[in-house]
Amino acid sequence: MDKHRVMILGTGPAGLTAAIYAARANLAPVVIEGNEPGGQLTLTTEVENFPGFPDGIMGPELMDNMRKQAEKFGAVFVRGFVTAVDLTKRPFTVTVDDKHQHQADSLIISTGASAKMLGIPGESEMVGRGVSTCATCDGFFFRNKKIIVVGGGDSAMEEATFLTKFASEVTIVHRRNELRASKVMQERARNNPKIKWVMNVTPVSVQSDGNKVTGLEVRDNETGQTRVLETEGLFIAIGHSPNTGFLKGQVELDEVGYIKTNGVTTATSVEGVFACGDVMDPHYRQAITAAGSGCKAALDVERYLESSSTHDWSVSAAQ
Repeated sequence: MDKHRVMILGTGPAGLTAAIYAARANLAPVVIEGNEPGGQLTLTTEVENFPGFPDGIMGPELMDNMRKQAEKFGAVFVRGFVTAVDLTKRPFTVTVDDKHQHQADSLIISTGASAKMLGIPGESEMVGRGVSTCATCDGFFFRNKKIIVVGGGDSAMEEATFLTKFASEVTIVHRRNELRASKVMQERARNNPKIKWVMNVTPVSVQSDGNKVTGLEVRDNETGQTRVLETEGLFIAIGHSPNTGFLKGQVELDEVGYIKTNGVTTATSVEGVFACGDVMDPHYRQAITAAGSGCKAALDVERYLESSSTHDWSVSAAQ
């Protein structure tokens, strides 16, 4: 069984930034890449809001650059999927692909959160070519275009309202006659002249010309009839699921499943275990905020490992 000082689970902006900082601190981090190396940014096209790239950069290229930077300083990457952990005693045990076990003095969890998708034909094929799960990331590319937002919660209202800054028209599509969003968010959306509504319909398929999205086929929940809503962009805003299934009963999670951290630190309820990125942040979900929290996690780990009284860490972190 391999033994490491630091293990990082996940390779999105948070995990890769943590790897860069931990490697530069001579902590020799081992990074488990997971099923989607690079995280959600590898599914995007051009990223224009990450500092330092005035002309933008492709998502996969940004993640590849960060990975190479971490490797340059000594981070080691292991391809595999974390299927179980034992955080009840140190060193911690991490099981990869149900068979390979590693031990670590400390863990940084940056497994991210996956956007919930509709699961309809044409959707996955058009991700990055008109289908998006992040208005802040991709809204700029839909300037003066008609777009659709699917969802009925606060996130959908927020995304739709934000997108009106760019789009000529935003249509909110929801499967019920009533919205789940808070009254304030509903009123804000309903008072926006650019937002239109198609209620009580179920999305059936994403229409495209092979290169870009052209429409969303929906079925009327009362009549059963289908029709196509023309659109040049489709934003799915039905929530996210934190990738923490392997952690249940091991570390404190909130009611949705996001990892709880102590105060402004990245320390979790388990001494020596830290969390960063979307797996502990249901609010911002941006590459730059994830990267920032990855930096914090690496600094917290370094401090933890250097501390002569590690048993007091979780207490001091919460204060």
